[in-house]
Amino acid sequence: MEQYQLSIKANKRPETLERILRVIRHRGFEVKSLKVEANNATFELELTLVSQRQISLLTHQLEKLFDVIEIN
Repeated sequence: MEQYQLSIKANKRPETLERILRVIRHRGFEVKSLKVEANNATFELELTLVSQRQISLLTHQLEKLFDVIEIN
C-alpha cells in the first residue's frame, strides 16, 4: 500500500466535503487522516490517503469537481 499526502483548496459550500470524500472512496482510496480549516469562502483540506492505486487516478477526478480550486 502506498501512502499519499494531498492538499486541496475548495469553495466553502455545505456539500463540498461530502463530494470530495465520495470521490476518494469511489476511487479506492482510504482516508488515514483529514484536517479541514474553513476560511471565509474556502476550505483548506490536508489529507493522508492509502491505496494500491496511483494517486493520479484520484487527482484527475477531483479536478473535475466544480468546487475544487487547487490540488497539491
